[in-house]
Amino acid sequence: MRLASRRILAVLRAPQALPVAGFLAVILVGSALLWAPWSHQADAVGYLDALFTSTSAVCVTGLVTVNTATDYTVAGQVVILLLIQVGGLGVMTYAAMAFTLLGRRMSLRAQAALRDSLFQHDAARDFKRRVRQIVGMTFALEAVGALVLFFALLPGSPNGSAAWSAIFHSISSFCNAGFSIFTNNLVDVRTNHLFLAVAAILMLLGGLGFIVLHELFGKNGRLLRRRMQPEPRRFTLHTSIVLKTSLVLAIGGAAAMLLFGMTSGENTWSQRIAGALFQSISARTCGFNTIDVGALPLASLLVLVALMFVGGSPASCAGGVKTTSLVVMLARLRSYLTGHEDARLMGHSLNRDLVRSAELLFALAVIWNLLGLFVLSHSELGRPGVELQHLLFEQISAFGTVGLSTASTTAELSAAGKIWIIVTMYVGRLGPLTLVSLAVYRKPTRVGFPEGKVMIG
Repeated sequence: MRLASRRILAVLRAPQALPVAGFLAVILVGSALLWAPWSHQADAVGYLDALFTSTSAVCVTGLVTVNTATDYTVAGQVVILLLIQVGGLGVMTYAAMAFTLLGRRMSLRAQAALRDSLFQHDAARDFKRRVRQIVGMTFALEAVGALVLFFALLPGSPNGSAAWSAIFHSISSFCNAGFSIFTNNLVDVRTNHLFLAVAAILMLLGGLGFIVLHELFGKNGRLLRRRMQPEPRRFTLHTSIVLKTSLVLAIGGAAAMLLFGMTSGENTWSQRIAGALFQSISARTCGFNTIDVGALPLASLLVLVALMFVGGSPASCAGGVKTTSLVVMLARLRSYLTGHEDARLMGHSLNRDLVRSAELLFALAVIWNLLGLFVLSHSELGRPGVELQHLLFEQISAFGTVGLSTASTTAELSAAGKIWIIVTMYVGRLGPLTLVSLAVYRKPTRVGFPEGKVMIG
C-alpha cells in the first residue's frame, strides 16, 4: 500500500499531470454542454456522440460522428468553437493567463508543464510576457483571418451567416481543428480560391508552433523595421528545421498525390494541383477536405497517412510525431550509415538524450497505432463498405489529430470503435511521451546486469 501510495503521489506531483488532467476536465465539461438539449437538434446527439465531439474539439482533431452543421444548433456550434480555442492554445495557457489577470503566481510545477508544452527551455525566461505574446498573436492572426474570410464569403451569403462562418473557420483553421459548419466540409467552397488560400495559410501558421511564430513575427518583424542594421539575424536551428521540413512535406505530399492520382472530380490540371496542395497541407495539420477523400486511389491515401503520422511541429496546435522528430530520426539514420557516432544536422551535433527521445516517440507511436489497427479490425471489420485501409486511415487521423476520414467511416463506428478513437485523439493531443513519462515510475537503481548478446537482422 505504501509503495502504491508513493507511486500515485509521484504521478500527481509530476508536471505532466496538469495538462493531462486539464484536458480531461475540459473534455468532460464540454461533453455535458454538448449533450444538453439546447446544443443539438431533437434526439440527434447521444452522450457518446457528445463526448466524441468534445474530445475531437478539445484535441483539435475534427473527426465527427454527427454533422456539425445540421445536428448541432448555433449554441452547440459556439460550444464547439470555444472547445477548439481552448484545445488549440492549451488548457495550461488559459490557466497561466487567469493567474496573470488575478495577480497570482503559478507554481513552479505548473510553469514547468507549460514550458514543456509551448516553450523551448531557453525561451521561457520571461514567463508572463511569453504567455501574453502567445495569446495576443493567436487572437490577432485569427481576427485577420476571419476578416478576410468574411469578405471571401460575402458575395454569396448574408452578412450574419458570412460573419459567423468566417469566425468559425478562421479559429478552426488556425487551431488545426478541421471542424466546419458547412454540410460537406469545404467541398462546396472549393471554387472560392480566396477562402481556401486564407484557410491554408492559417493552417500552416497554426502548425508551425508558437516558438517559430514568435521568431517570424516578433524578431524578424522588428528587424524589418530596423533598416540600418547591417547584419540581420539568422533563424535558430529549430525554426530552420520546422520551416524547411514543412515546405518539403507540403510540396512533396502534393507532388506524390499528383503522381499517384486524384479523384474523378478534378477534371483539369489546375483543379488537381489546387486540390493536391490543399490536402497535403491539411493532412499534416487540420483535416479540412475539398475533395472526396474516400475516392482517392490507395497509393494517394497512403501518402495522406504518412503526412498525418508526421503531423505539425512542436508547441503548435497540430498533432503527430512532429516534423522535428522526423528530421532527428533521419539525421540519426544518416549518422549510422556514414559511421558517425553522433547525429549531425545543419552544422550542429544533436544531443543524445534528444535523439533517444525522438526514437522513443517514434516507437511508441508505431506501437500505439498498430494496437489501434488491431482493435478497430476486431470491432469494425465485417461492416458493409469498411476495409482495412479505411481503418488504418481512421486510426492515424485520430492519432495525428487531423480529422480526415474516408467516406462515412467515423459515423459508422461501433460504440467500442468510437471509444477507442476518443482515447486515441486524447493520446495524440497530449503526446505518447507525456503519458508514458507520467505513468512510468522511475526509481534510481545501482544494480547492474551482465551484458547479453542477441542476433538481429
